[in-house]
Amino acid sequence: MKAIRMIGAVLAALPLVALAQQPVSFKADIRPVLDDYCLSCHVPGGKGYEKSKLDLSSYQSLMKGTQFGPVVKPGDSQNSTLNMLIEGRADPSISMPYGIKGSLSPDKVRLFKRWVDQGAKDN
Repeated sequence: MKAIRMIGAVLAALPLVALAQQPVSFKADIRPVLDDYCLSCHVPGGKGYEKSKLDLSSYQSLMKGTQFGPVVKPGDSQNSTLNMLIEGRADPSISMPYGIKGSLSPDKVRLFKRWVDQGAKDN
């Protein structure tokens, strides 16, 4: 009986493992979220850009980061500033996206985490 429960638990976890292994696409998955939640502030002339110089209009400018340095550490979502901000692990006054109550939905937060952990590729 114990072996059957163990097999059941392993089988139940397989879809989660498969999902975590699927590549996250910058163009198809990340770019639309940036466009919907971040681009109004983080482009030249926007409030977010004026404060930090973070331009989210392209992959290259995202990877360049802010006047303070890079915000994405490919392969390391735990220490990437972008992830800290959207996960609410930074000071609440600078949590992102700014102006929405709470934060991004948990599925979007996980998507960014997986993208960074997979190397933050321009794919």
